[in-house]
Amino acid sequence: MIHHMSIAAKNPQHVAGVIAEFWRGQAMPFPPVAEGSWVAAACDERNTLIEVYPLGAELHPADGDADPVAVMNPQASGFTASHAAIASPLEQAEVFAIAAREGWTAKYRKRGGQFGVIELWIENTTMIEVLTPEMQREYLALTPRVAVSRPTA
Repeated sequence: MIHHMSIAAKNPQHVAGVIAEFWRGQAMPFPPVAEGSWVAAACDERNTLIEVYPLGAELHPADGDADPVAVMNPQASGFTASHAAIASPLEQAEVFAIAAREGWTAKYRKRGGQFGVIELWIENTTMIEVLTPEMQREYLALTPRVAVSRPTA
């Protein structure tokens, strides 16, 4: 299970607030890694979060026993292959209304002809797939549950 992930945005505070809106959650400052960062909290039983760093923030490994170092890259384009599918209690019309209000590209897509998603482009550069309750049911019905055997000691 994924507890949190991070993305970059031109306006981290605003983006965190909009993502929190998809969850009916909340957004708050998140300065531990990079100044100006915010976090969107789903306020669910898993404490699901999306950290939103300023555009250009890159995490680099630190030497020795230290946390990663945030380095700013002024040449960052904002596009990335990283994305997430998030479950939302909202209906399609509500998701599209939020996207329209923000001026963000959003469209309904049927992934592989199998399950629906709303492909939403945060700040028109970072994709997240928003799944309404109906889309979540489609996704879960088609996604294999893999039994993982763990080695015994």
